[in-house]
Amino acid sequence: MEEFIGAWTARHGKSRDRLLPLLHAIQEEAGYVDDAIVPAIAQALNLSRADVHGVITFYHDFRRAAPGRHVVKLCRAESCQARGGAAIEEAAARRLGVPMGETRVDGQLSLEPVYCLGLCAIGPNALVDGRPVARVDAAALERIAAEVAA
Repeated sequence: MEEFIGAWTARHGKSRDRLLPLLHAIQEEAGYVDDAIVPAIAQALNLSRADVHGVITFYHDFRRAAPGRHVVKLCRAESCQARGGAAIEEAAARRLGVPMGETRVDGQLSLEPVYCLGLCAIGPNALVDGRPVARVDAAALERIAAEVAA
């Protein structure tokens, strides 16, 4: 990963404002931003480790552990909550066998919150392996469960 950081900063620069794009690139490459790589990121951009750690932990999109083979994200924004999102979240956790914000022990599935998918009029909404799913109800949840079980 240190070679990746070096190559990335050579192409995109080493200024402070490159931190977020670099973190996104690392997560795209590795699937998550490992705490062990924080010192290398900090050194590459001339930041403190605390600065880098603070950004990683502040933004919900950054993972600090490897995700499951499949990732299901459920919207927690107000519009989806007003349309029954909390009940869908509880049902999803039961049906998929994993609490919100966790990865199943078998590594097959991660269930994560997301804070607005921009589909507010047709919620509650989800992302299943990056694909949007609107109007999530019990039937849609069953289709999602079948998809991620395959």
